[in-house]
Amino acid sequence: MTPPPQPDPALKLLDRYVGTWDMHGRTLDSDVENVTGRASFEWLPGGFFLQQRVRIQFTDFEVEGLEVIGYDPATGSYPSTVYPSLAGTPLAYRWELDGDELTITTEELGAVFRGRWSEDGTTFSGGWRPMPGREGPGNVPYDVGGSRAAASG
Repeated sequence: MTPPPQPDPALKLLDRYVGTWDMHGRTLDSDVENVTGRASFEWLPGGFFLQQRVRIQFTDFEVEGLEVIGYDPATGSYPSTVYPSLAGTPLAYRWELDGDELTITTEELGAVFRGRWSEDGTTFSGGWRPMPGREGPGNVPYDVGGSRAAASG
């Protein structure tokens, strides 16, 4: 009998995301914080996929979503599918990890996130930017950072 497949070891690089994160930031046109929220990451059974559940207050909109992240050994990247509360269609994203740096790209929305972890790995910061030629009212640039949420007792 053949043993079941095992998750690719490259998926272990996503372990640092597991847990709950409080996030805060602002759109580039704002002088005050207008992006706040929380994201929670956990492995799905089997360890092949990491799920993220997010709830963000983005300016005047509450955005919720589910993201499922996997690994593609052919490209060395982490493709994901996002199921957002503000759209009726799943959206494709691609994560790329390089040490403490993370790049997330979505061609469908024409946006790229570039961020990095702090040296001690307890916080992150970065920003979403429209791809050249994809700027517009539906593609708002913003910066965001976060830290692990305090454990509730």
